[in-house]
Amino acid sequence: MPHRSGSADLPLHGGRVPAWLAARMARLGAVIVEAIAHHYGRDELLRRLAHPFWFQSFGAVMGMDWHSSGITTSVIGALKRGLAPMAGDLGLHVCGGRGAQSRRTPHELVAIGDAVGFDGDALARASRLVAKVDSAAVQDGFDLYLHGFVVTDDGHWVVVQQGMNAERRQARRYHWLSEGLTSFVETPHAAIDGERQGTIVNLTDRRAAASRRSQIALLGALGPERLAREAGRLAARPAPPPAEPLLPHLAMPAHHDVRDEDVIARRLHATLRAAAERGPQDFAELLLTPGVGARTVQSLAMVAEVVHGAPYRFSDPARFSLAHGGKDRHPYPVPVKVYDETIRVLKSAVAKARLGRDEELAAIRRLDDQARRLECDATGPSVSAVIAAERDRSHAYGGRSVFGWEPPRAKTARRGRA
Repeated sequence: MPHRSGSADLPLHGGRVPAWLAARMARLGAVIVEAIAHHYGRDELLRRLAHPFWFQSFGAVMGMDWHSSGITTSVIGALKRGLAPMAGDLGLHVCGGRGAQSRRTPHELVAIGDAVGFDGDALARASRLVAKVDSAAVQDGFDLYLHGFVVTDDGHWVVVQQGMNAERRQARRYHWLSEGLTSFVETPHAAIDGERQGTIVNLTDRRAAASRRSQIALLGALGPERLAREAGRLAARPAPPPAEPLLPHLAMPAHHDVRDEDVIARRLHATLRAAAERGPQDFAELLLTPGVGARTVQSLAMVAEVVHGAPYRFSDPARFSLAHGGKDRHPYPVPVKVYDETIRVLKSAVAKARLGRDEELAAIRRLDDQARRLECDATGPSVSAVIAAERDRSHAYGGRSVFGWEPPRAKTARRGRA
């Protein structure tokens, strides 16, 4: 049976992803997917997408708002755009999206099935059932508005969909994974993201099998009106405590800025130290680029962890926002020069790996290996100090946000004195 891997509280956050960042997210997301597929295969990629902690970290490393529900929309959109040109080579297809796009998912699955040979009609039915279960069988106060369906040429799939509670300004993300799925109505979710908000009616729980059968029998025996009266009397009784132990819960805070408590500092220090020690050995040519190369290695080290990291390492998604900042200047403006260099190096490594030359991809993997070895004793500045230093250098790195390009720090200071 599928497994639940955790939950998370996702605050709603408005705004749009600017075109200059959306294009880069599509390129970086696609090349990270290529690297994972190369190292671990397509099914492992689906398992990652079904893991709510990894999914949030994946969005954060691409420069999206690290804590918000917007990561879901932007990641699905970036993968759909970025993977479309290489879908035939990778055997990976992204369908659906937000609003009207979500309703086109069944038609997209049928068309892809006709092209590559899997049963598109069966997957279209699966898409509809997944949406119906999370909107009707799981009554938790969240209205679905996004449905993303990622499928391989083998017919294996993952679904990521999201609901909104406008009154609470909260979102809940639901993850489904086809691996091991034997029933759409009994414990089908790989994970559900969202804050615990009172009693939830979950008729997909395996313990609700008797309830599902009884509901059908009662409806036939009593009729809808009498059944409604009986249900009203039962609702007044106190509910028993849940028998199922709590799953790991990732509580994404409402504050938009990245604070020291949002990041596991020893992992950040290990990443920075690994970049400083391995970078000169493995990326000598890259480091000849003045003012950009060494900083790019730090971002590559965080990308390497997204590609190779074990599930437990993604409990602090805020840390991955320190790779490429955020569109709203939190934790700092997106360093466009660094971002572009990261994409260039990673694309070069993946392209050469496809030709059997794994040296560059191996060098990137060594960044992650070294960071894990250093994690026990690595020390360094506080998270807030790292963020402050990055903001000081933002102009040199091509810092950009929805507010525009970052000016030189010295000019800003002179304008303040004037």
